[in-house]
Amino acid sequence: MPKTYTNPVYPYLRSVDQDAGAPAHHPVIVVGAGLVGLTVAVDLATRGIASVVLDDNDTVSFGSRAICFSKRTLEIYDRLGIGERLRAKGITWNLGKVFLRDRQLFAFDLLPEGGEENPAFVNLQQYYVEEWLVERAKELGLVDLRWKNQVTGVSPGSDKVGLQVETPEGAYGLTCDYLLACDGARSFSREALGLEFEGQVFQDRFLITDVLMKANFPTERWFWFDPPFHPEQSALLHRQADDVWRIDLQLGWDADPEAESRPERVVPRLKAMLGEALGQDGDFDLEWISVYTFQCRRLARFRHGRVFFLGDSAHQVSPFGARGGNGGVQDADNLVWKLEAVLRGTAPEALLESYDAERVPAADENILNSTRATDFITPKSPVSRAFRDAVLELAETCPFARGLVNSGRLSLPYDALDSPLASADTEAFESRVRPGGPAVDAPVETPEGPGWLLRQIGPSFTLLYFAEAGATAEFETLSGEGVRVLTLAAEAEGDGGGTRLIDRAGLAARRYDARPGTWYLFRPDQHLAARGRRFVPAAVRAARDRALGLGVAGADGKAMGVA
Repeated sequence: MPKTYTNPVYPYLRSVDQDAGAPAHHPVIVVGAGLVGLTVAVDLATRGIASVVLDDNDTVSFGSRAICFSKRTLEIYDRLGIGERLRAKGITWNLGKVFLRDRQLFAFDLLPEGGEENPAFVNLQQYYVEEWLVERAKELGLVDLRWKNQVTGVSPGSDKVGLQVETPEGAYGLTCDYLLACDGARSFSREALGLEFEGQVFQDRFLITDVLMKANFPTERWFWFDPPFHPEQSALLHRQADDVWRIDLQLGWDADPEAESRPERVVPRLKAMLGEALGQDGDFDLEWISVYTFQCRRLARFRHGRVFFLGDSAHQVSPFGARGGNGGVQDADNLVWKLEAVLRGTAPEALLESYDAERVPAADENILNSTRATDFITPKSPVSRAFRDAVLELAETCPFARGLVNSGRLSLPYDALDSPLASADTEAFESRVRPGGPAVDAPVETPEGPGWLLRQIGPSFTLLYFAEAGATAEFETLSGEGVRVLTLAAEAEGDGGGTRLIDRAGLAARRYDARPGTWYLFRPDQHLAARGRRFVPAAVRAARDRALGLGVAGADGKAMGVA
């Protein structure tokens, strides 16, 4: 099969740790140099924390795998320094369409308002993102990437974690304060700890293939129920970079995965689907083929002492909705700032329990949405099928029915509204930015020129203050305590403190339901810790301390855990 992308090959290099007389110790070791593991390592490095990354391979992923990068993930990658590359190379889209047989039922816009730097989604093959993360890791200089280093043993302890590593030149040992297991759905780390997934494996199979072709389909997400080219089943079409298109075709549980992966079976299915869209030549090439069984499962807990599980090693979801890769990147975003605070001694180790408290419910939300989508796409009983078909018939003319159509509720960031780190509102707000949830972008004028609000928030605690006269005396003190201060005003004139931003369009004030004196305190991951209508320095400090786990949980951290 022809390729539009050539996988880089990274050399195995002997480490000085292999010549040490005893296992060398590192504060943080990451297992797995995939999308999530590399994101973790780069995020740590941007915060000045060194890590060792161990991977049993010597390249990035084969096949496009995760392709839909959500707005929240793009915002994270802006902070890590590769967001611009994703937008430049990838395919931007906000619009989706749903079809029944040969007719369109409705269309939906995932970002109807605009006024944000990032679109709803950028489609890009995962291998590009991984390669750019490797390059970024090398630029930052704090990531020790060790290719062809296979972890063969994990021994958790009360004060450290021991590892056995196999290389082309023999085995060696390591220890670390914290082990971050990002080694995927077949995680050895998970197996070594004797942990098992809880959840559901669906009795259905889907053919997933990347097709290289010149086609006249628009840059949209198209989903068919019972299409004429694939009767009684479903189909999905997405465009990627390099004229590569992702196509998913439902096969049914009785399909033979090996047989259905053969090009002689795949090509006729695609010809029936693509038809006139290929133009006169009618040519296409297959880049990657896989047959997928849907699974919606997770570990009961993601933290096990000094071992943390992220991404597919912690949870698995079906691909409809783009929740797998995005969920894993957001796992990393949640954990890394907390780990930095603990390693630097500015937060107690109990803060790390909040990783479970925030990311287990996030995984449950993704699993719930993925399960509902799978149940709608593949009804399990005649009654469910009758309901599904009735909803689809109504959706073309009845707007209320469109909300019941589920071809994959697309990935959104998790609002950790019940987070133990969030301070409850004491006043009324009408804003979709709520304690525990992520910040929302808006255009602003910065001291350097036109910019975006989210570029100004993080990677430390950030106070966003909607300016009023005479309330800035404490800003300099807060800045000295590690809180970045941003003041917003509609015009350039007037009192200010910290970094002054101009909200000339008024979008930031509207999206944050702000009036003069309103303040928002954001955590280092751009999630909201607290907000208020009147600036009170003591309230800001109390919210920061709560977000750091100071005075919230006991030494065992149980108050931050999950049941």
